Parts: sequence; structure tokens; C-alpha cells
Amino acid sequence: MSMKPEHGRSPSTAAQMLAAAAALGVERLDAQLLLLHVLGRPSGDRAWLLAHDTDILADAVWPAFARLCARRVAGEPVAYLVGEKEFHGLGLQVDARVLVPRPDTETLVEWALQCLQGRTAPSVLDLGTGSGAIALAIRHARPDARVAAVDRSAAALAVARANAQRLGLAVRFAEADWLESADTDLDLVVSNPPYVAASDPHLAALRHEPLSALVSGADGLDDIRRIVDDAPAHLREEGWLLLEHGYDQAAAVRALLARRGFAEVQSRDDLAGIARCSGGIWRAVK
Repeated sequence: MSMKPEHGRSPSTAAQMLAAAAALGVERLDAQLLLLHVLGRPSGDRAWLLAHDTDILADAVWPAFARLCARRVAGEPVAYLVGEKEFHGLGLQVDARVLVPRPDTETLVEWALQCLQGRTAPSVLDLGTGSGAIALAIRHARPDARVAAVDRSAAALAVARANAQRLGLAVRFAEADWLESADTDLDLVVSNPPYVAASDPHLAALRHEPLSALVSGADGLDDIRRIVDDAPAHLREEGWLLLEHGYDQAAAVRALLARRGFAEVQSRDDLAGIARCSGGIWRAVK
């Protein structure tokens, strides 16, 4: 796929560059974010592009922008190309070591914060933290919370620790396999675990992201089963377990929670109205 404009001259203004990107199939918002990145401007500065859309830009801008557009057309996430993604009001640095945080996961964070209302200095554990998105969002919203986060990927934890340090948010990170060696007496266990079935055709579109953070057995529920089975030993009385899952897995996850003995089992919808998270409260005294 050629990035050279048909008229033979390289685009020199923001408007021309964005038009060239659109002709190649790059979505306008993606192209704007990539151009701002090349220009060294903040990702929220799209208004600047509009105000300066006919300014002649430096000669080096077009080649750099064209390279990023070609990678975007090839399927690389914008967040990897620019090195950051906003999540729940926090600017997170991300790369190919971690999944790109999705807006859908903010549903899980909002539910988690609701579950923590009325609890003083609650103890929270985020399982499979990746970039640290969920743990850092909770810690940011609840400065009194004692938040820990684990991941079995040392590479992912390096990303999460760097985000925590840069944002000045105190979260305790550890390399572990789910609830292995986790604290007990937790108010909340929250997780966005792998939940894609190994044969899911959608995996092709996610080929640039770490497979181990996506796939979980034949039906996508292997890791969720393990978390549901193990969580009660780590939850205090009235502690919550909240899980993100696939668009078609809500009923199956609720069934797993109910079978394990969780109460008030329910699901929450994402921004598109899809049941994206399920959870329940642990009551040892039935």
C-alpha cells in the first residue's frame, strides 16, 4: 500500500495530511491522534489541528505521519503507535507488552467504586493488572484504599509499575498467578481476565496484542472458573468479586458465581448496553 499522494507532492498541511490518511482508510480520530503525536502535541489538542489546518508543517512531519498511518492500516492499535491511552481520566503509557485498556472496562471500575462506598480504607486486589489500568483508577478515585495488583507477566508489571510511579499512585504490585499467595480478608477482588475462546475468529483482529492476555481455553472461561473457585478464601464477609467477560458470557459467569455460593449475583452493561461484567458478594454465613 503506497502512502505517496497521487499528485506526486507530499502533503504539507494538517488538512492535506488528514485527507491523505482518510483516503488510505485511517479513521479520522485515529489520524488526528497520530498527527498530534508526530507534532509532539497532547492527544487532547485536536482543536489545535482545526485552528491550524492550513499551516505549512515541517518537512519531516509527513514521512513520520505516513509511516504511522501505514502501521495503523496494518492493524496496530493507535495506543501502541502513540504510546498512551486514556482510561478513567488517567493517561496510561502502553505498549505491546500489555492489552490496550478499553472504555468498556470503565464499567468495571465504576461498579467497583460503588461496591467500596461506605467502606473505610478498603482492601482491593486487581487480578491480571496489565497496564495497571483498573488498580490505578480505583486508587486514584479512592486514595484511602489499599490496592494491590498482580500479573503473571513480569513484562506487563514493568509497564504497570512505571504508570503508577509516573502518576504518583501507591499500588502494591506482585508477580503471581491469579490468587496464588494473595492476601485474605479482602473487600474486593476485581479482574479483567483473558476470556476469549481459543477458536474465536475475532482473534485475528487482535494479533498485535499479547495472546496470553486474551485467550482462556476452549470456551474462554478457564481463568474465570479458577478465579471464581479460589476467591472466597481471600474475601472477607460481604466482600465482592467483580469480573469482566465476553459479550455473550454473562449468563455462564453468573451461573459459575451462583454455583460457588456467591449472593446477589448480577451483571452490569457497558456503554453499548451489553452485559460486560458480572459479580457477586461473598457471605460465608448463609
